[in-house]
Amino acid sequence: MKSPVAETSRGKRPVALILLASCLGLGYSPVMPGTCGALLGPLLYIPLALAVPQEPWQTLLIGLLLAAWTWITIALGRWSESYYGVKDSQIFVTDEVVGFLCTVLLFHLPAQPVMTALWAFPITRIIDILKIPPARRLEKLPAGWGVVADDLLGSLYAAAILHALFFAFPAWFGR
Repeated sequence: MKSPVAETSRGKRPVALILLASCLGLGYSPVMPGTCGALLGPLLYIPLALAVPQEPWQTLLIGLLLAAWTWITIALGRWSESYYGVKDSQIFVTDEVVGFLCTVLLFHLPAQPVMTALWAFPITRIIDILKIPPARRLEKLPAGWGVVADDLLGSLYAAAILHALFFAFPAWFGR
């Protein structure tokens, strides 16, 4: 079976892979490319959560979306390293979407996906930028695994913070 991200010849620009790796070009932003790329997360999550208001189905679909984006990130990892010439290029931002989706899988208010996204997005981004230990060590894992592992760990921290805030200050979340 051929890899979906097989090497391309030097002369061709793999437009589909570039668009996927950069989250439709958001990773090419000159300012905060990771945060800009992460914006695709809420753009995927909110319509999905609004379209499927029943809790168990929301969770299942968010989980499937997270699994798909994690697979895409891992699969594109080695290609991205080769194409961009660095291990974790600032342009390669699919991992930022994975981080956001993991956070909302672990903390989401089923009846309030917009409120969930408004809280989850900045907290997930701050935690990812801070690289709370052992996140930096996880980046050393090979290819796409290193790119995505620190974001998944950061999501655990972000979800824990969100649960603590929700418990302490439910009115902030519209409860």
